[in-house]
Amino acid sequence: MQTDDVEALIEAGVPDATAEVTTPRNPDDDAHFAAVIVSPVFEGESLVDRHQRVYDALDGHMTNDIHAIEITAYTPEEYEE
Repeated sequence: MQTDDVEALIEAGVPDATAEVTTPRNPDDDAHFAAVIVSPVFEGESLVDRHQRVYDALDGHMTNDIHAIEITAYTPEEYEE
């Protein structure tokens, strides 16, 4: 799975999201990802709830195609700061 595939899954599964996905550890290891996601839907949600939204968007790809993902989730206001 490529970074743009992961971005597309997140953006399709998290309302009004913009995602930037990278492979932070080893560019040749396509099973470890880092994602920065910005969405107004995160407003008022805990960190755990934000992460769960992203995991839900990735659905069956977690553990099958994605070994690990580092998630940083912001509201648009938080991201601007």
